[in-house]
Amino acid sequence: MALAVCWLFDRRSERMLRNLWVRLEELGVPTLRSHTHGRHVPHLSLAVLREWRQDAVAKAAAGLPDGGSVRLHFDALGTFRRGRAWLVPAVTADVLTRQERAVSAVVETGADLHRHYQPGVWVPHCTLAPRVPLSALPVLAAAVYDVLPLEVEADRAALIDSGTGQRWLLDHLP
Repeated sequence: MALAVCWLFDRRSERMLRNLWVRLEELGVPTLRSHTHGRHVPHLSLAVLREWRQDAVAKAAAGLPDGGSVRLHFDALGTFRRGRAWLVPAVTADVLTRQERAVSAVVETGADLHRHYQPGVWVPHCTLAPRVPLSALPVLAAAVYDVLPLEVEADRAALIDSGTGQRWLLDHLP
């Protein structure tokens, strides 16, 4: 179980990403759509915490400056160890700065940041499928490259408990 500070996408972008999940599922590739509790939403995580105090993290996130909406350009497919497949966004200096600010704010609460979200180590991504077997990668890649490039917009943010899917929307986009 983890708590993440996430950017969420506008309706159009979320619909495009969910449609991609549906297409992959139809092709036999399990996605976040069917993973664990089934309450996952398309997102980009800025910080993932392994231990935290909910009230302190919520207050820290609420105190971050509002950076306004963010346009992201996805034009590549990435994979992590153990088969996690994801969309690769082009990253601007603004995105990196906002991620560093979010990490700094939540770590100051005493929360334990997952090591992959340390500034300078963080690889921004939008997860498609959490555990893709090597044999399914060609199917996944063909489906993804049929729809890329994608221009999306993150227009809101939330704290999300990955274990339950529970979301606490933030009043602004850090």
